[in-house]
Amino acid sequence: MVHAETVAGRRTGSPWLPFAVRRLLGLVAIFVALLVVSFLIVQLIPGDPAAGLAGADADLADIARVRHQLGLDQPLGQRFSDYVGGVLSGDLGTSFMYRQPVLTIIDNRLPFTATIALSAITIVLLVAIPLGMLIGVLTQGGRRRWLDTGFGFVTGLLDSVPGYVMATFLVVMFALGIGLLPLFPPAYTPRFGSASFVLPVAAIVIGPICTVSRVVRRETAVVLGNDYLRTARGWRLPAWKRYVKWALPNLLTSTLTVSGLVLTGLIGGAVVIESVFALPGLGSGIIKAILDRDYPVIQAMVIVIGMIAALINLLVDILLGLIDERTLGGSHVST
Repeated sequence: MVHAETVAGRRTGSPWLPFAVRRLLGLVAIFVALLVVSFLIVQLIPGDPAAGLAGADADLADIARVRHQLGLDQPLGQRFSDYVGGVLSGDLGTSFMYRQPVLTIIDNRLPFTATIALSAITIVLLVAIPLGMLIGVLTQGGRRRWLDTGFGFVTGLLDSVPGYVMATFLVVMFALGIGLLPLFPPAYTPRFGSASFVLPVAAIVIGPICTVSRVVRRETAVVLGNDYLRTARGWRLPAWKRYVKWALPNLLTSTLTVSGLVLTGLIGGAVVIESVFALPGLGSGIIKAILDRDYPVIQAMVIVIGMIAALINLLVDILLGLIDERTLGGSHVST
């Protein structure tokens, strides 16, 4: 009896410390992996950047001279060592094409991607969670099956449309067709909330909203069937208190877990959307760098985009921990 009480009652240490250590080590591992992948991936790009930079009339000597200037004539191991040393010292190199620091290029392009991504993440969470809860409440207990079926069909259909197809449709319909929304002007400076962001953000968020709202609807149905909510209804508590104060926190755990995966996918979606709308962000930048065989830009953008995705996952894990510390996996019981 005493032993059982000791096991049940003596919980030592905060789960946040081991969580922080694990996540820090995880970020370091991801960073190292990105360093290796970003270096090796440029070696797989066909063609010689020196040949393109030397010009169409260049002979072998000219190409060799350009290769030497770019450091491409060094052994692979030496190039990797120089690359890692530069990154760790904060020097991401100089663009082959533009002959300017890669950090400057990223600094010019990051605001576009950041504005679109932050807008998309905010809209997905603010729309998908209330929408899924509303449908879950309206269809609980098998009621309004037509609504449940229609919601599943429409969200499934929209979720299956590729991002570039959705972007093209929105451009043709709302920009070129009825002229309701503008495209990005050539000299556009990103500003949160501008009408020019509506089309690219809409193209990104429609699929994730459908995915997350379906998860929320399913979790809402499960939570509303729990005994404590049936008891709350018996106590005649206000509906807003039952749904917002009791139901919402209990369905957020699984919802945020799925949302983390979806929101990470938004970063990849931004690459496609920026290309469709010809936006000067990181996504279109990395595609242009690949076509130009601009190795330093490719490597830097792979690292930046990869770390942004990792930080989004970390933020989701922190939010899950704030809601329920058991998700941290760091607490333990002493004997």
